[in-house]
Amino acid sequence: MNFYSIRAIYKFEMARTWRTLLQSIATPVISTSLYFVVFGSAIGSRMVEIEGVSYGAFIVPGLVMLTLLMQSISNASFGIYMPKFSGTIYEVLSAPISYIEIIIGYVGAAASKSVILGSIILITARLFVDYHIEHPIWMITFLVLTAITFSFLGFIIGIWADGFEKLQIVPMMIVTPLTFLGGTFYSIDMLPSFWQKVTLLNPVVYLVSGFRWSFYGLADVNVGISLMMVSVFLLLFLTIIWWIFKTGYKLKN
Repeated sequence: MNFYSIRAIYKFEMARTWRTLLQSIATPVISTSLYFVVFGSAIGSRMVEIEGVSYGAFIVPGLVMLTLLMQSISNASFGIYMPKFSGTIYEVLSAPISYIEIIIGYVGAAASKSVILGSIILITARLFVDYHIEHPIWMITFLVLTAITFSFLGFIIGIWADGFEKLQIVPMMIVTPLTFLGGTFYSIDMLPSFWQKVTLLNPVVYLVSGFRWSFYGLADVNVGISLMMVSVFLLLFLTIIWWIFKTGYKLKN
C-alpha cells in the first residue's frame, strides 16, 4: 500500500476545502440553521413533541443526515470530476499507484469533510435545541459509515458525469426528495397505514431511522435492518466502482 500517494491525494482534496471555507463549511451550516429556525421554531411551536422528544430535538438527526448525504455526494463527485474536466486524471491513472489507493484518497477526503461538517452542525444545533445522544458509539458509527458509503456514490457520479449540470441531477432530483420523504421531519408512524408501507420502499428511511435511534432510542424500523441497509449500499457502490476501474468506463476513453 502506497501511503504516500494516498496522503498526497487526501491532502490536496482537504486543502481545497480550506481554500473554499465559505462554500464548503459556512453555507451548509447556515442552511441547516435556517431549517432549525423554520421547522424547529415555527412548526415546533405547534407540534410540541413526538414520542416524548421535543420536535426541535427530534429533527436534529434528520437534518444532520440530510446534510451528510448531500455533502458526501457533492464532495466526492466534484473531487473526481475536476481531474477529469482538467485532464489531470490521466496523470493520476498513469502514476505508480493502484486504483484502491486512488479511491481511498478521494473518498477518504470527501468522507472526512462530511464528518467534520456533520459534527459542526451537531454543535450548532445546541444553540437552538437541547438534545442528548443515548448511544454515542453507534451515532459515530452511523455518521462515519454513511459518510463513506455516500462518498462512494458521489465518486461514481463524478466519473459518470460529463458536465457540471449532471453532478447535481442525482443529489437534487433523487437524494433530496427521498430524504425529505424519508422521515427527516416526522416519524413515519404518523402516516396512514398504506403510506407507511410505501415509505418503507424509500432507502433513506433506514438511514434516518438508525441515526435517530442512536440519539433517542426511537426508530421507525429495526436498527439492525438500518445497519444492514447501509452495508448493502456500501457493497453495491463498491461493486460498481470495481466495475468502473475494471472496464475503464469514462476513464480510459
